[in-house]
Amino acid sequence: MSEEQNKPADATVEPTEATAETTANTGAAPGEDRVAKLEAEVANLKDQLLRAMAETENTRRRAQRDREDAGKFAVSSFAKELVTVADNLRRALDAVPAEGREQDEMLKSLAVGVEATERQLFAAFDRAGIKKIDPTGEPFDPNFHQVMFEIENTGKSAGTVVQVLQPGYTIHGRLLREAMVGVAKGGANDVGGQHVDTTA
Repeated sequence: MSEEQNKPADATVEPTEATAETTANTGAAPGEDRVAKLEAEVANLKDQLLRAMAETENTRRRAQRDREDAGKFAVSSFAKELVTVADNLRRALDAVPAEGREQDEMLKSLAVGVEATERQLFAAFDRAGIKKIDPTGEPFDPNFHQVMFEIENTGKSAGTVVQVLQPGYTIHGRLLREAMVGVAKGGANDVGGQHVDTTA
């Protein structure tokens, strides 16, 4: 055969090889794309799962904290009523003069009974996380104290609590009732750099 007769045969072979190569390439590409898409989907689902687990844990912790707070502070209203009972017990004891106890056996027995009741009440307070605030000698704290009046010439620095009219109470560290106090007077009604409202 001549060289010209071989050309068509060669031309026939070249398209066949090119077609095979193209087929191989197009067959591999869809497989790689599918794997990449599946990996991306798995990563996305894993991220969603981790986020859902984290949100579930946060919800569980919030619910647990809410339950604990409810258990601690559910009795706050009842506790406020009881602290007034404690006030009255103390007033009753303060009303009994020391000499009266010595001279009157019945009055002495009554005072002893009231003291025992007061001790039991404060023991119950302690078990419930209720603490008494008696800030005598401490600096005025607007978060826990209510100033009722100011006193001059106390020898104390301005803003120091020098008299407690009514003790305050906290329950598990949270204010239950603020203490009503009188404080040492400074210049121009200044207490700790803050104006003190004495009109309460």
